[in-house]
Amino acid sequence: MIPVQLIKERPEYVIDKLAIKNFDAKHLVEEIMRLDDARKATQKEMDDTLADANRKAAEIGKLFKEGKTEEANALRDATTRMKASIKELEQTLDNIKNDLDKTIVLLPNLPHRSVPRGKSAEDNEIVFEEGVIPALPDNAEPHWDLAAKYHIIDFELGNKVTGAGFPFYCGKGARLQRALINFFLTEAGNAGYEEYQPPLVVNEESGFGTGQLPDKDGQMYHVGIDNFYLIPTAEVPITNIYRNVILKESDFPVKNVAYSACFRREAGSYGKDVRGLNRLHQFDKVEIVQIAHPESSYQVLEEMKQHVAGLLRKLELPFRILRLCGGDMSFTSALTFDFEVYSAAQQRWLEVSSVSNFEDYQANRLKCRFKDTEGKNRLVHTLNGSALALPRIVAALLENNQTEDGIKIPKALQPFTGFEMI
Repeated sequence: MIPVQLIKERPEYVIDKLAIKNFDAKHLVEEIMRLDDARKATQKEMDDTLADANRKAAEIGKLFKEGKTEEANALRDATTRMKASIKELEQTLDNIKNDLDKTIVLLPNLPHRSVPRGKSAEDNEIVFEEGVIPALPDNAEPHWDLAAKYHIIDFELGNKVTGAGFPFYCGKGARLQRALINFFLTEAGNAGYEEYQPPLVVNEESGFGTGQLPDKDGQMYHVGIDNFYLIPTAEVPITNIYRNVILKESDFPVKNVAYSACFRREAGSYGKDVRGLNRLHQFDKVEIVQIAHPESSYQVLEEMKQHVAGLLRKLELPFRILRLCGGDMSFTSALTFDFEVYSAAQQRWLEVSSVSNFEDYQANRLKCRFKDTEGKNRLVHTLNGSALALPRIVAALLENNQTEDGIKIPKALQPFTGFEMI
């Protein structure tokens, strides 16, 4: 979350920066400033009253010793009233702090200076493109038809057992899923990432720490009895490893990777963009997370971008990188690059990864800090990226590599699949 001090010192700056995300922050900024002023005033009144009560309490014994009983009793009555007043002030202060905490988390993260203005995905900037788009024959099929033809993904069975957006992977389709997961984890391990296998549910504190709550409350699956949330990405449990942790500078770089199933309600999604594997409620993903020194986090972001690009090259998929505009960025991100692969049968680009720097926005919520060389505690920067999300990778692999004899498997993946062709 944005520090109160920054909001108080540069309110117009905060309002102008958030306007790049098409977020009107004026009312919230004014309310945060009002609440913080009320907090300071109430704290001062409480401190002054407490100090006065302590002075009076010290005089009471002295007055009794001097035989000034009437004056001593009057002071005792006064201190009793002051203690009651202090209790009321404590409750008022707690209420103000709670209101301030609830209000400040409604502000999204400030965008990086390089983020372009824009309202939607159409305004994103293409910053890199690589690979040759395959020329398929006229009878080329989309992945949902290929999946049925080779019996590798069963959408109808998933619909029967659970509902739309929960497919079954069958035979070589299941082995392809497992191969991709192992391939991505192996590549991350070779790049120095430590692997974790996280829980698939998190508590409310974890959802708040990475910014899914309260912003994405309605998009997460909620286990009401236990007040747990199914994770939308492994970013949530992995980043929360460092909640309330103070690192040493020598701990950097902190590099973690995790495979998990991901769960997203995707409420409001419909149409051709959600057909087949294009948009699911449950899907597999390998996530990379870094906890970085603030002075090197954008160098780390570039490193993570190159890691994802390397995976797509090895999978022989044409891809492009987009810098997201303000209107298409997530609530918590300061700068995000999306990776898209080209799906030849659908003749469209499919997003397969987002790589983001959150700067200290998540860290401030998580209270994740490090001790610098001067012994001061400072907030870290957090970053994450999909490396990679499987559904649209599978869609592109099936469509782009279809032949009359079947679907070819990229060479880099064959040691993990154990077969060259579906």
